Amino acid sequence: QVRLVESGGGSVQAGGSLTLSCVASENFYSMAWFRRAPGKDREAVAVIRDSGMDTYAGFVEQRFTIWKDKAKNTVYLQMNRLKPQDTATYYCAADQQSRWVGSREPFTYWGQGIQVTVSS
Repeated sequence: QVRLVESGGGSVQAGGSLTLSCVASENFYSMAWFRRAPGKDREAVAVIRDSGMDTYAGFVEQRFTIWKDKAKNTVYLQMNRLKPQDTATYYCAADQQSRWVGSREPFTYWGQGIQVTVSS
């Protein structure tokens, strides 16, 4: 059974940093972070493929970095210079096919989500 377990969320003041982690039960070709803010649709934040190639949503503005530890089947999202509008539930996603930010095909597997709250 596939499992994606997120950790590292919490509350931080604007300008602060958080690092999210997602441990997968197996290796996936594509892993990603999505988020859903209250009253908004879910949106992709960042995607990384097994090759190391990563893509980011425009709103990231070089504040976030996604990377993957293949040996640990873990993907991370380092978030710096956080803004109140980054407040959302963040979800880890995974797929064995190639995906990127904006790809039409949905991710197959999803974590339960973890809350990130940024106060002004």
